[in-house]
Amino acid sequence: MQKILVVEDDIDIQDILKNHLIDAGYEVVIAGDGVEAIAKFDDTVHLVLLDILLPKIDGYGVCEVIRQKSQVPVIMLTALADEDNQLKGFEQQIDDYIPKPFSPKILLCKIAAILRRGTSENHNQSMLTYKELSMDIDGFHVYHRGKEVVLTSKEFALLKLMLENQGKVFTRQMLLDRLWADDLEVEDRSVDSHIKNIRKKLDVDYIKTIRGVGYRIDKEN
Repeated sequence: MQKILVVEDDIDIQDILKNHLIDAGYEVVIAGDGVEAIAKFDDTVHLVLLDILLPKIDGYGVCEVIRQKSQVPVIMLTALADEDNQLKGFEQQIDDYIPKPFSPKILLCKIAAILRRGTSENHNQSMLTYKELSMDIDGFHVYHRGKEVVLTSKEFALLKLMLENQGKVFTRQMLLDRLWADDLEVEDRSVDSHIKNIRKKLDVDYIKTIRGVGYRIDKEN
């Protein structure tokens, strides 16, 4: 069952969303403010319905925190219908922006469409390819120039993250937050060490050093 995190401080709208989503077959988690939303968000959430005008931390702040750790679909559902707020939302990589009042039937159709798209993309990404490199995500195999390359679980996760975000620069702190979130004692040089090991094992510098910023895998031409 797919789980949807509803971030909404209005009790009546909470109930409307919860009832329609449950009737449609979704598991629903409710958060009444921004702090609670961040606390309840985890890897089991398939989609976030996010209000902007929230107590404690507004929707933009919640979205920023979520985007630091996940590309889960986010739909902003808000009374702010002006162009500036919509543009700000899409700048934060949201998937849709729905002004209130809204049609529950249309909302459910949009949720279903976004989740279908995500399922298709995830299926297609079970094998990642880049130049002479291929990664079998499900089988935990890496091949370069036809030969298997043995990576540690952390090296595998790091390379996978960067291949899925070609052209994006990751700072050391971003990589630490994504891959070493549970290790409070890890240092920046751990990132450097893992990237050095990946380069050595692949015998090619697909991961570029962006001096003074971090690391990037260039988009394949």
